[in-house]
Amino acid sequence: MKTRAVRLYGSNQLSLDTFDLPALKDDEILVKVISDSICMSTYKATTLGTKHKRVPNDASDNPVIIGHEFSGIIKEVGKQWADQFSPGQRFAIQPALNYKGSMDSPGYSYRHVGGDMTYAIIPPEVMELGCLIKYEGDSFFEASLAEPMSCVIGAFHATYHTVPNTYEHVMDIKEGGSIAILGGAGPMGLAAIEYVIHRDRKPSLLVVSDVSDDRLERAASVISKAEAFTYGVTLHYVNPNHHDDFEAYMKSLNEGAGYDDVLVFAPIKPLVEQGDRLLGKDGTLNFFAGPTDANFSAELNLYNVHYASTKVMGSTGGNTDDMIESLELTAAKRIQPGLMITHIGGLDSVVDTVLNYPKIPGGKKMIYVHHEMPLTPIAELASIAHLDPKYKVLGDIVKAHNNLWTKEAEDYLLKEIIQDPDVA
Repeated sequence: MKTRAVRLYGSNQLSLDTFDLPALKDDEILVKVISDSICMSTYKATTLGTKHKRVPNDASDNPVIIGHEFSGIIKEVGKQWADQFSPGQRFAIQPALNYKGSMDSPGYSYRHVGGDMTYAIIPPEVMELGCLIKYEGDSFFEASLAEPMSCVIGAFHATYHTVPNTYEHVMDIKEGGSIAILGGAGPMGLAAIEYVIHRDRKPSLLVVSDVSDDRLERAASVISKAEAFTYGVTLHYVNPNHHDDFEAYMKSLNEGAGYDDVLVFAPIKPLVEQGDRLLGKDGTLNFFAGPTDANFSAELNLYNVHYASTKVMGSTGGNTDDMIESLELTAAKRIQPGLMITHIGGLDSVVDTVLNYPKIPGGKKMIYVHHEMPLTPIAELASIAHLDPKYKVLGDIVKAHNNLWTKEAEDYLLKEIIQDPDVA
């Protein structure tokens, strides 16, 4: 079977290729990819090439498929998995395999599976680890976004506090406590805000900082203070540039105290150090952002580590349980992962999008791989109506939902514009 895929050959070397997949083995599964969400992690892997820990050294001769936030439909099942999976089932995938200690992951390391391709072969280790997840939801984009949501979910589950006068660790955020998310109005920050407000274990105070008024305004438009308050969370959006003493202002929002949990969503040295200074007693700093610099470091107050029991940790990716939690919360309509999306595009837009990712404003870029269209802000879909008048209708659908990508919008794209027979 032929497939089209965006392949990585080395640092900043991407190509949209057409080639034949090998014959399916008994321990493999053939899938049709429908959607893939482009991630900053893909840009980092593309920039670093074989210097990235997940990209194999022989990529120049055996290029790998990019894209690890994908969803689609199972087309053919090898007989080893016939009792667990069936053609026609929808799927999501957890790419963080950690198979036998290897860092190999779909979207970084494999020649025949990744998100930015039309058809893919799922290798046996994915099924062995339970990382091919049957998806019962009604939209593909939300299944794609389950992976980034799982990263956020994992960050909250990984943080911890201690029981006073004991060595007992209590995992997760401090219930009823205070959280500061620094650099938190980007797509992953929005996912964190959405999750914090709608999960069972939540803080009483959530303060989100960002240096962009535009990002903060969009965050407030899709997750309002009033909505947060109905779920028992007092929410503030803050731009540090508007305060002479930002740290003092942050503490004033928390009755003069430091924060129980601080999450840093941008790999910026002063931001990490600022997060450390905002910690209260027994506070935990979670460095969520992934730097590209292997020597990235920051100064921390070790006096407070000793006397105030502050802690520093990090988390990268989520596990399968985190992804299942994301899918379940989404299916129950408790969270809206779609608020992370600001652009959609076709497979032909992937190379330029990835290579220029930091220069493209907005949030997540959702790619529909069986389609060709320029990467387009969902708020500006009418601007490409000259390509197909139906984009004007799609734009009206989006505007009716506060410029959010929804199941209704995806259904119209897949059924009326792409006319995909497998989703009719």
